[in-house]
Amino acid sequence: MSDVKMDRAKKVYDALCEALDARNWNYEKAEEELLVHFRVTGEDLPIQFIIFADIERQLLRLLSALPFDMSEDKRIDGAIAACHANYGLTDGSFDYDISDGKVSFRMVQSFHDSEVSREIIEYMIDFTCFIIDKYNDKFFALNKGFMSIEKFLEE
Repeated sequence: MSDVKMDRAKKVYDALCEALDARNWNYEKAEEELLVHFRVTGEDLPIQFIIFADIERQLLRLLSALPFDMSEDKRIDGAIAACHANYGLTDGSFDYDISDGKVSFRMVQSFHDSEVSREIIEYMIDFTCFIIDKYNDKFFALNKGFMSIEKFLEE
């Protein structure tokens, strides 16, 4: 790995920490991995974040796993729901693992030959909170049988 890539990644990581500090949010750092982990309270379910600077790919990567897995009997519905949700997104995407029912939201921003501003970082966090708040209760209701896949698709 080149020093240039490492320097860019470190700069982005520092901007990430500054953005979180400016919000007075509590977060855990793993500086050697250029990673932060934190949780915020959504409208109904907690929202977990892992954000890290990927040195090799020169990407700021945000991951937010839903706090539950789709049950085995709802995994096909979960796959349909994730595809449907992704169709309407302008940024990011839901990742879905049909083998274990894990649902997570992912967003990335390249910093190859560029910089990532604090505003971009704030947008990534705010947009993720908005999208997770919009969908996590629907995925949860679908998983528990409180909502049919047809109703999910209507909304």
